[in-house]
Amino acid sequence: MTYSLKCLFVAVFILVSVGSSLQAQDIKIEGLRFGKTADATRFVLDVSGQINPRVFMLSNPNRIVIDVPNANWGTKKNVKVSGLVAGYRHGLFSSDVYRIVLDLKSAATVKNRFALPASGRRSNRYVIDLKPATSAQFVKAVADTRKIRISNRETRAPVIEPRKKNGKRVIVLDPGHGGPDPGTLGRSGANEKTITLKIAKEIKARLEATGRYKVYLTRTRDIFVRHRRRFALAKSVDADLFISVHVDAIDNKKVRGGTVYTLNERASDKEAARLAAKENRSEILAGVDLAETTDEVSNILIELAQRETLNNSARFAEILVPEMRGQVRMHKRGHRFANFLVLKSPDVPSVLIETGYITNREDARMLSSKEGQRRISKAINIAVDKYFDTLLALGR
Repeated sequence: MTYSLKCLFVAVFILVSVGSSLQAQDIKIEGLRFGKTADATRFVLDVSGQINPRVFMLSNPNRIVIDVPNANWGTKKNVKVSGLVAGYRHGLFSSDVYRIVLDLKSAATVKNRFALPASGRRSNRYVIDLKPATSAQFVKAVADTRKIRISNRETRAPVIEPRKKNGKRVIVLDPGHGGPDPGTLGRSGANEKTITLKIAKEIKARLEATGRYKVYLTRTRDIFVRHRRRFALAKSVDADLFISVHVDAIDNKKVRGGTVYTLNERASDKEAARLAAKENRSEILAGVDLAETTDEVSNILIELAQRETLNNSARFAEILVPEMRGQVRMHKRGHRFANFLVLKSPDVPSVLIETGYITNREDARMLSSKEGQRRISKAINIAVDKYFDTLLALGR
């Protein structure tokens, strides 16, 4: 791997780590509204101050993305969509950008967009009018907004910060989802992104309390992190192990139990393939332009055929499953494999843990409880100890 690429990995981790301590609260998004005019669907943001958002369009599926700098959400009110909009999501996309994603029922383009100053009892507003479009017009709009985004993209010099292990093993915990990607909604009403962060923080506290490990989180709050950036963070700190924490959901509310997944291009079964497809859609939900994946990152994925990394991932999974089974309900086939994007680190052993189903009443109660989170963290702690003891016995 080139020196410049290593620098990039470290820079990305530092930027995300620093960003996680910041709060983007200059502008409060006080609400949003949908309406119809004679020939357009109107989308209105009520905001506490003047804004100049970045608006762009994405295809497959058709979406419009609104990035508001230095903003945060200030209302819990759910709004009914109308017109050309099928639904919406929102969340903190980076330390200084709040993202709103509009899912389109059909092809559309931006007819007008403009700001309105506060007047009387009305706050500042930002208005976007959407008009129906042909497929060709939509494709052109997607291409045009991509050109603008690329030309305006800032380039930052990497900042290198030496990181010492001090004799400790380094572990990166990855709470799944975040920001405009909520994951799945459970029976308890909690989003997957909220539960996974709580579980990951509990695991981190327990592991670090042993004195044997230095533990990093890919996110420490409700913010979105791309799949490839997540495993790049593990590389940047020279991690010895990467653990992605998730909870599952399924239509059959009777299904419950956890599963540990490792990477394989071919899924072990249909259920594993279904889950991988669901998790890999996270970037679509968050309004990421998948066409922007760089050749450099793609080349990293090609290096995946490092047998030792895959073997160590499987070794840890086989140790982890019985420990999890001793603490929480697990599937009979506790270790499965599928093509998860987040597990594609070329040289850091990685597993993804589906800790249970939030669509099942018993699992949802356990996953949302402090006691359930402690049991999960205990199992992972014991498995991590055994895994590294095994490597030490093998002289690694």
